Amino acid sequence: MIRLIVALFLLATPVAAEEIVSGLSQSQVAINANFDGSAILIYGAATRTSPPPDWPLLQVIITVEGPSSPLIVRHKERVAGIWINQGAVEMEDAPSFYAVATTGDLSDILSKSEDDHYAITVEHSLRAVDSASDTLNPKDYVAAAQRIRTVSDAYRLDRNSVLLLQQSLFRTEVTLPANLIEGIYKVRIFLTRGGKVIDMQESQINVQKAGLERFLFNLAQQQPLIYGLVSLLLAGLAGWGASEAFRRLRF
Repeated sequence: MIRLIVALFLLATPVAAEEIVSGLSQSQVAINANFDGSAILIYGAATRTSPPPDWPLLQVIITVEGPSSPLIVRHKERVAGIWINQGAVEMEDAPSFYAVATTGDLSDILSKSEDDHYAITVEHSLRAVDSASDTLNPKDYVAAAQRIRTVSDAYRLDRNSVLLLQQSLFRTEVTLPANLIEGIYKVRIFLTRGGKVIDMQESQINVQKAGLERFLFNLAQQQPLIYGLVSLLLAGLAGWGASEAFRRLRF
């Protein structure tokens, strides 16, 4: 009887029919004086324990999210010729970078309920937690923050940029901008069918300063007094050198 119950339980337990196997072209990014951005290749496949359904088709969504920090968005209005603050909203977690790459339009391959659950789109990564204005909807501030960072290419949505072959193999390339900040960049891959997420995998890209930039950053953070003195010394030497060069050119 016990064996029969166990067997029935195993048969009733759903087994994941499709799972993600993926990789990154690089998991470490070094920022130095010549750094002008980095292209990360994200690739993988959907492995199966049973034949895939003919419909709905498999879709892939890939997100790359940079380190988050609080962000205050202010609303200004012109009063008597002077621009003054009329309200502000604080975002609890605003990613410094957020890219979404897909095999199609998000509205076609991802349901709203799944987006609410997994926080895939940029809108769900920006959360308004405190409002200093009662006259405007905090969602307007969230939209403004998203619009500003989209214009600066910090936030982007690349539709149809994920290449999917034979409903199994996928690849895309995400370009990280030159003005990266240090930290862990989270890469998430979602497989969807009919708007539902059937599997998700997460990996990381470690972005750090390297060489002289790393040394100066550590010195400024760990020994600010020494960093300040060295900066003053270098500024003085640079001024003296320019003065001497100008004096010699005159004579």
